[in-house]
Amino acid sequence: MEEGPYKYVMDGNGRVSRVIRIGTRKSQLARIQTDSVAEKLKELFPEVHLEIVGMSTIGDKILDTALSKIGEKSLFTKELENALEKNEVDLVVHSLKDLPTTLPPGFTIGAVLRREDPHDAVVMHPKNAGKSLDALPNKSVIGTSSLRRAAQLKKRFPHLEFKDIRGNLNTRLKKLDEKEDFAAIILAAAGLRRMGWDSRISQTLSPEDCMYAIGQGALAVEVRARDTDILEMVSVLHHSETVLRCIAERAFLRQLEGGCSVPVAVNTEVKDSQLYLTGAVYSLDGSDSLKETMQTSLADDKQELEEVDERMQHVGVTATKISASAQDAAEKLGLDLANLLLSKGAKEILTVARQLNDAS
Repeated sequence: MEEGPYKYVMDGNGRVSRVIRIGTRKSQLARIQTDSVAEKLKELFPEVHLEIVGMSTIGDKILDTALSKIGEKSLFTKELENALEKNEVDLVVHSLKDLPTTLPPGFTIGAVLRREDPHDAVVMHPKNAGKSLDALPNKSVIGTSSLRRAAQLKKRFPHLEFKDIRGNLNTRLKKLDEKEDFAAIILAAAGLRRMGWDSRISQTLSPEDCMYAIGQGALAVEVRARDTDILEMVSVLHHSETVLRCIAERAFLRQLEGGCSVPVAVNTEVKDSQLYLTGAVYSLDGSDSLKETMQTSLADDKQELEEVDERMQHVGVTATKISASAQDAAEKLGLDLANLLLSKGAKEILTVARQLNDAS
């Protein structure tokens, strides 16, 4: 039954309860990720009825063009957010790295779940099974849809060539295995692990080889900011350390005005109440780069945890049960590191990278 923007069902005892509709992309990985969030919510709120609504996004439909050339910031999120705005769904599950650092008005990230391995992984063509990138022959072609990966790896492995490869995980693995076009492809380790394909990982790239994308490995739940009941429900899924790391990363990217059309990379770590953020920008061929590390204390001087006003967002994230001062410190760390790189010439590197990418 429908009433206003919401949907309700009646159980066998005649009780009426609201259906929580979860929006997701239709790919197998997106469904696995969304199902994992739904299972967690069902465990915590067994009385809630959940319904999963799958849909296709611009990024899923345009497969013959590099992501960096489509010129749309919300490639994998726009249709999902449209459904959220029209009350067709009540929350949406995303890979956090797909979410722009500035969300449309009225939306917020209500949960950032515990991060899976954020690093990038090498998947070899079957004929190269067991090898690492440095063991591949000269001129071997490596597939990646990411300017960030290509820029770092071109510098690190100059004997290799890099070409664009598009499609969901299944599609890209099929292109690798069934043709001779690529010696290997680079994918996010998190996606491979969530699909149960750990055995395909020949090499996990260290931060020295390839730093990762902002938010990579973390899942985000986006909701309407006005839906305080939904916001309260999903907030229990927040993982504090992941939230703080990702706030710093998103603040860094937002201040740089970066996106998928420029090579920006990060590495974060929390150790002994200190948050460490390494950030870098690269030219398209990796020959020009700037990289710095900064840190901040997350220790709360106050004995009690202060409640965060639910209207307060940190780069799109609402986390009412995580220390406000820790979130402020994480966001400031990202801003400070970005400003340091900008003072050293990051804007020029990114501007040239954008221009070259648009022209190529």
